Amino acid sequence: MSTFHPVHWLGAPAPGGLALPAATATPTNLYAPRGVYLDHERLIVVDTGNHRVLIWHGLPTTDHQPADLVLGQPDFYHEGPRAAGRGPTNGFHVPTGVTVAADRLYLADAWHHRVLCWHRIPERSDTPPDSVIGQDSLFDIEPNRGGAVGPTTLYWPYGVAWIAGWFYIADTGNRRVLGWKGLPEAHQPPDLILGQEDGFQNAENRGGHLTACSFRWPHAIAGDGKTLYVADAGNHRVLGWTPPPTDDRPADLVLGQADMQSAFEQPHVPQGAQRLRFPYAVTCSADRLLVADTANNRILIWQPLPRVGLGLSANAVYGQPDFAASGENRWQAVAPDSLCWPYGLYAFAQWLAIADSGNNRVIVAQYRP
Repeated sequence: MSTFHPVHWLGAPAPGGLALPAATATPTNLYAPRGVYLDHERLIVVDTGNHRVLIWHGLPTTDHQPADLVLGQPDFYHEGPRAAGRGPTNGFHVPTGVTVAADRLYLADAWHHRVLCWHRIPERSDTPPDSVIGQDSLFDIEPNRGGAVGPTTLYWPYGVAWIAGWFYIADTGNRRVLGWKGLPEAHQPPDLILGQEDGFQNAENRGGHLTACSFRWPHAIAGDGKTLYVADAGNHRVLGWTPPPTDDRPADLVLGQADMQSAFEQPHVPQGAQRLRFPYAVTCSADRLLVADTANNRILIWQPLPRVGLGLSANAVYGQPDFAASGENRWQAVAPDSLCWPYGLYAFAQWLAIADSGNNRVIVAQYRP
């Protein structure tokens, strides 16, 4: 089966051997990136370890190409969390997921327990956001707005997505997915709360046994308008709803587990084409679903898009020589097509961006039939 092939490597070059690429903040270097987004106009990378976002105008054309602008830091050479307490509103603390919707930029500022929004794509570095979801103001950063969980609060939100006119947040610490029909206003309650009985509950797996409508750590969301996919990393699975849910209901699909009641994990053994260990990212393009099988240092590919079923086998693997292997960088030196704890994925047309977090880089790959 045809698959993706690396085209460009963003981040510092590997110095050779088993040493990791440099992570010091520069226009080129990355430190444990976790979120990626690309389209025909830009590539956006959430440089999580440096608490910033880097943006390239257009698709990069060379390896190690410097970014064009930076958000979250005053310049390309600063790093570290900002906006503690009443600090600047344009600083981040462990940013993770990112997406663009209707020419707006959305960023999950995870450890500030909020999603930030720029009402236009920034054109200069260190542009402050215009609005916030999950907090009373751009100065507030407490989990669940400093109190108990509610319909408009967030706790460690990891992923954001814009799919077929719906905006989604993976509210990871509250073990739920929130959805709005259309783009949400700052204090607008969600139209969908998936994974909990109501907006005032946040227990792991609903406080009971694992089911087809519960989460441990939902991290990423993808879909094509016909199926909604959620990477439930803590339960080592991906769930799918066909059609996408408009209210809380059981999933129709599970990948990575043999049934809806299992959260099996066994490291250091051949995983095969059906098992997942901490899948942190999911994306789809055309008729392919791609899942970052993060702890197995690989990406699994299902083609065509799976809609319903239990424990379906992937058709192809990227980053490992076969379905049995799972070693970091294949237990060798960093290579253009090796992976070490991939945390983010985004597919667009024939392109795939991979946040290869353990290697302090982003891989831009291309599908070759």
